Amino acid sequence: MKMPEIGSPAPRFTLSDQEGKEHTLGGYAGKWVLLYFYPKDDTPGCTIEACAIRDQFKDFKDIGAIVLGVSTDSVASHKKFADAYALPFTLLSDVHKEVVGRYGVFGEKKFMGKTYMGTNRTSFLIDPSLTIAKVYEKVKPETHAAEVIADLKALGA
Repeated sequence: MKMPEIGSPAPRFTLSDQEGKEHTLGGYAGKWVLLYFYPKDDTPGCTIEACAIRDQFKDFKDIGAIVLGVSTDSVASHKKFADAYALPFTLLSDVHKEVVGRYGVFGEKKFMGKTYMGTNRTSFLIDPSLTIAKVYEKVKPETHAAEVIADLKALGA
């Protein structure tokens, strides 16, 4: 599917977190949401990105923003990843690849000369009316959290 554009409604979903609890996007109406998609738990880039968000999580909380990480890993994998790095935010499991499809972030990737299907590191900033406010493609794991916090402040969150 095509990636949702700024100003369009954020595609709705229901997914389980690292504790097995279900989350719906609609449950976050009235709040800013960083919905960040990442390829795989406990891999170098994904760990850097998650830890950078963890290290700046207080800023997200102070703004009142929710952070939801999504990958196609299992609930058990998310639990292990979250526990290993003391991640204070929600990781959602999309094992059936439904949500990565709705957000247009699952597709062909290339690494070390091999082509395969996977999740592209892409984030969406969703406003309190559940509309896409910003799309981040080709995310840099080291600086993404700071970039989103700056954008939240600029948008008046």
